[in-house]
Amino acid sequence: MDLDAVRTFVAVTDAGQFREAAAELSVTQQAVSKRIAALEQDLGVRLFTRSARGARLTIDGQAFLPHARELLRVAERADASVRPGRRALRVDVHSRRIASAVLLQRFHQMHPEIELDVVTLLDADVGAAIAAVEAGTVDATFHAVPVPAQQLPNVIETVRVIDERHQLLVGPGHALANAHAVTPAQLADHRIWMPGMAPGTEWADYYDELAAAFGLTIDVVGPSFGNEVLLAEIADSAELATLAGEHTRYLWPDSYDLRRIPVRDPTPVYPISLIWRDDNPHPALAALHDHLVSTRVGHGDAEIWLPSWAVDSARRRSSHG
Repeated sequence: MDLDAVRTFVAVTDAGQFREAAAELSVTQQAVSKRIAALEQDLGVRLFTRSARGARLTIDGQAFLPHARELLRVAERADASVRPGRRALRVDVHSRRIASAVLLQRFHQMHPEIELDVVTLLDADVGAAIAAVEAGTVDATFHAVPVPAQQLPNVIETVRVIDERHQLLVGPGHALANAHAVTPAQLADHRIWMPGMAPGTEWADYYDELAAAFGLTIDVVGPSFGNEVLLAEIADSAELATLAGEHTRYLWPDSYDLRRIPVRDPTPVYPISLIWRDDNPHPALAALHDHLVSTRVGHGDAEIWLPSWAVDSARRRSSHG
């Protein structure tokens, strides 16, 4: 199958017009029309209907689209496999607000010559993220890894690079609003609101174990309407509080007067690992790994709390060197 024709088909689909697709591909509109006609002849179906409003996919075109995109992804991975460093390093940070995105930005600031493609697989838990790395959809991802190394796919490597400390986030009317620091034991009498947390994810497992360890009430009832709504609700409440990572970036109006209070004695720590394929030849991947390992911040004499699976994972991986 002619990949130029497939690439043109996807470009027309995304642009909605042959003319705009031609401009995107830096070819003439006539060339676009010829490529689409040849592809339709090859497949034996019509892919588009054309009108004054532009080009719309037929039913056959809709059926072909996901396969066309996959063909292009496979072609890109095939080309990249023999051209290490030709393309940007594609890294999933899960969310642009959290510690992994902050650290990746610092890496970019220290290594501006390395081109990055930062993506967010927002709905992906660690299993889906590892599958994306294994398939080559992304070069690396950041997630907590709640299983020992022996249970991961053979090609997958992980190293813990972030120990994200918790802070309590409350409004000005909350009973703990003026505290300089709080202990997990002090939180046992307060409602920790984290709506919409998906059960079965590694972060849900983490908070289940945290709640059991310190007798916390973590309320996940209700849909999540986004961080903006969550912050507004907490700002207006004398009872609601939530937990946030030390490096999580939140923005709110000054009128909210929200307070970020360190949690100590012990400090709950959410462990985040860099995950990648051991046979990925991209030279920037090694640079990212070395940077994260060398800049990982320790805890000194501070007492911390880690989930049991993080302690086990660290012990088993260290036993393998």
